[in-house]
Amino acid sequence: MLLDELEVLKIEMQIRAKTRDRMMGHQRESILREQIKTIQMELGGEPDEMTEEQEYAKRIDELDAPDYVREKLRKELDRMMKQPYGSSEASVGRNYLDTCLSLPWNKKTEERADVEVTRKILDRDHYGLEKVKKRIVEFVAVKQYAPDAKGTILCLVGPPGTGKTSIGMSVARALGRKLARISLGGVHDEAEIRGHRKTYVGAMPGRIISAVAQAGSSNPLLLLDEIDKLGSDYRGDPSAALLEALDIEQNSTFRDHYLELPYDLSGVLFITTANTTSTIPPALLDRMEVIELTSYTDEEKLQIAKRHLLPKQRRAHGIKASQLRVSDGVLRELIAGWTRESGVRILEREIAALCRKAVLKFIDEDRKSLTVTHAMLEEFLGPRKFKPEAARLTDEVGLARGLAWTSVGGETLDVEVNVMPGTGKLELTGNLGDIMKESARAGVSYIRSRADKLPIDPEFFKTKDIHIHVPEGATPKDGPSAGITITIALISALSGAPVRRDIAMTGEITLRGRILPIGGLKEKTMAALRSGVKTVIIPADNESDLEEIDPNVRRALNFVTTDHIDKILDFALDFGAVKPKE
Repeated sequence: MLLDELEVLKIEMQIRAKTRDRMMGHQRESILREQIKTIQMELGGEPDEMTEEQEYAKRIDELDAPDYVREKLRKELDRMMKQPYGSSEASVGRNYLDTCLSLPWNKKTEERADVEVTRKILDRDHYGLEKVKKRIVEFVAVKQYAPDAKGTILCLVGPPGTGKTSIGMSVARALGRKLARISLGGVHDEAEIRGHRKTYVGAMPGRIISAVAQAGSSNPLLLLDEIDKLGSDYRGDPSAALLEALDIEQNSTFRDHYLELPYDLSGVLFITTANTTSTIPPALLDRMEVIELTSYTDEEKLQIAKRHLLPKQRRAHGIKASQLRVSDGVLRELIAGWTRESGVRILEREIAALCRKAVLKFIDEDRKSLTVTHAMLEEFLGPRKFKPEAARLTDEVGLARGLAWTSVGGETLDVEVNVMPGTGKLELTGNLGDIMKESARAGVSYIRSRADKLPIDPEFFKTKDIHIHVPEGATPKDGPSAGITITIALISALSGAPVRRDIAMTGEITLRGRILPIGGLKEKTMAALRSGVKTVIIPADNESDLEEIDPNVRRALNFVTTDHIDKILDFALDFGAVKPKE
């Protein structure tokens, strides 16, 4: 027992001795520092180094910030100096003061709001996108005419690779503002936006305040990427935290949890990007003006490849323009055969592959230049990935061609209908969504109500089984634009009248046969052109959307508008080819 007690006492004495030595070391160092400063002052000079307190006090006095900010920082400095030097409270205080002092409270960059400069920069950096450029030029025009006017929050929505982020960067260059980019994809913690309270270990300000500090200006352009991919969990909803920052009426007093001070974001220009608006909360979407970026046409992709992508990849691979030549025809074949996308990212990768193969040929075969031909494409890039859709040779019964919108552009969608003797069953296959199933049932009901005016047996729903199938593998298909296609295919199968092979159609149908408007007309018409279709049937309410379609596509296609399916039955179906029943 005595040995145990002796061991405990021995450990206690060692700990006490080490603690005393450390404290004496700190005290001795502090005394020596004070003595050095006193000696320097006695000699008639100023101390070489200011104390920590004096340094912070000087920075606070020189800070260009509102009075309430400086007052708050002085209180924080007093509180920090009362804490022991190495304590965690003192460390938290230092971090807080450093963060607040690094913020550009009233520091602004001079804005250049010039419509002509903006037009030149946007036209130089981007081909096409006329609607988007026009809206941004209008925004800059308002800034030029009324510099103090509050702007709007712009939200660029479009498929991947269509240039949303690069447009934001071009706007920053045009306005002469500093740029800071915040990627919101996968953010699911409210503190990422508003910051952590400084009492937490490792606390830091939110992404918005950090981006402003990084920009070094209180009027930067903040580019919020992928705002549609915000998450939420038990730690809060970051989209709700953005509501205050993206509201031009109240973001002049934005409060970050870490700062505990209102920060004025009214001078910040916010531009957000998204692939779709469907996953953005309505309250957040309401604060933004949505600008749609649609898919590029093949002609636009050709011009982008010639003006931007090919020169960029030549430079990246150290190739001069005279060394690698690619004709317009080869680029068109590359776009049609190796890419199928809304944007131009895959196209850029394929052009980069061409440049790599060319560099290898320069080295292996000691060549000075190379002209890429049609035959070389398969040699360099492998077999053609997308074959052109073959035009049908004959008109077929029960087979109608529809048009669908996808995230990579437009597609043609064939609808097949078979009618067999039976008891009136309706079979729907092809991985259809609920909306397309409802369209099919609405089409059957419409035909039943009009059977006496069509060459169709009025009792077909009792004596026939109908099977509707939409091919294209296991790709899920849904959307309110297939009603007219399904109905035409049904009428064709039930009456025996073949559907014209050179037409495609899009539109939703009601029980009374009315044709409702659809979206994505630009992409759908491009798909029709690729498939060799000559005529496209569209809803009458979509006639105004033809203005947005590429002029080359408009010239190549014949558009037929209708507001009721009865008006296009004789146009789409060849009732004269119906064989009389024996």
